[in-house]
Amino acid sequence: MNTVKLTIFFDGGCPLCKREVDFMSSRNHKGFLRFIDINSSDFSFDKYGITYKQAMERIHALKSNGSVIRDVNVFQEAYSLIGLGWIYAPTKLPVIDKIIALIYGVWAKYRLKITLRPPIEKLCAERDCEIS
Repeated sequence: MNTVKLTIFFDGGCPLCKREVDFMSSRNHKGFLRFIDINSSDFSFDKYGITYKQAMERIHALKSNGSVIRDVNVFQEAYSLIGLGWIYAPTKLPVIDKIIALIYGVWAKYRLKITLRPPIEKLCAERDCEIS
């Protein structure tokens, strides 16, 4: 029986992303979360309907019902599934949700630069993917 309820697509080349995945993995006792490194050479985006560029620009996850969620919703769902939903509960409150979304948007926009990684155009060129 498959217990995975949320498949999270993460950038394994990002030190902060990797740290977050390691933390969630350590709390994933029921196996509800599955993590897929989008930089893995054998990973195929065709299967999930998410491009490499999209996945690099913002975090995405696939729910067991087939729906795709992204941004802070991924963390809200993941933390809920590992029994730590209270950590992200305030991010669902009016006004706070907009502030958190804005903060995440800034992080997502500058994440590669902050973590001293090449720009998305170069990463896409290395993977021979479209950047439009």
